[in-house]
Amino acid sequence: MGFRLPEVVNGAKQLMRRSSSDVPKGYLAVYVGDESKMRRFVVPVSYLNRPSFQELLNQAEEEFGFDRPMGGLTIPCREDTFIDLLSCLGAS
Repeated sequence: MGFRLPEVVNGAKQLMRRSSSDVPKGYLAVYVGDESKMRRFVVPVSYLNRPSFQELLNQAEEEFGFDRPMGGLTIPCREDTFIDLLSCLGAS
């Protein structure tokens, strides 16, 4: 049992393309990357309970706090690292 990389990559690309008003019920917007080049992801709220995602939330709180003007959660993480995390969370 495994997952196919092209399917994971395509799924991640679809999440990145969602517009700001296109956050379905049960999902949240997350901004990842450098301040000058943030990428927006829409992820299931169920990920908030996962230990690996909670670690990112702790880092976000330490670095930014939770009062951010972008309207979504900003996570201090490289984009490629976050995509890898999404792949792992989606496969489990």
